[in-house]
Amino acid sequence: MKRSTPHIIITYFIALVWLVNGLCCKVLHLVPRHEQIVARILGDQYAATLTILIGIAEIAMAIWIVSGICTRFNAILQMIIIGLMNVLEFLLVPDLLLWGRINALFAGIFMLMIYLNEFKLNPKKT
Repeated sequence: MKRSTPHIIITYFIALVWLVNGLCCKVLHLVPRHEQIVARILGDQYAATLTILIGIAEIAMAIWIVSGICTRFNAILQMIIIGLMNVLEFLLVPDLLLWGRINALFAGIFMLMIYLNEFKLNPKKT
């Protein structure tokens, strides 16, 4: 079945969010706050290395999203990762978040977008 235009656009937008966060914010270190968050949660010793590894994982997530392989599992995994990451940040490092604890609201909206895109807009799954 042919994918709808809104589903395709939203899929690429979601992948772009993962790519920008992974590549620009973490691997290229354009947003040092991300490494500070990792350092505060996981410790200073390996924060730089772990931040780059997290960035690479986020880039891999973007590639996986665009690939269209196991899309339901991918969407569920994304929502779990985003939820866990934001709970940890909400509780442990709210002062380092761009919008403080309001970041959780944006994470919730992003998770809802992922859910709706995969489970409501994806024509091959409905």
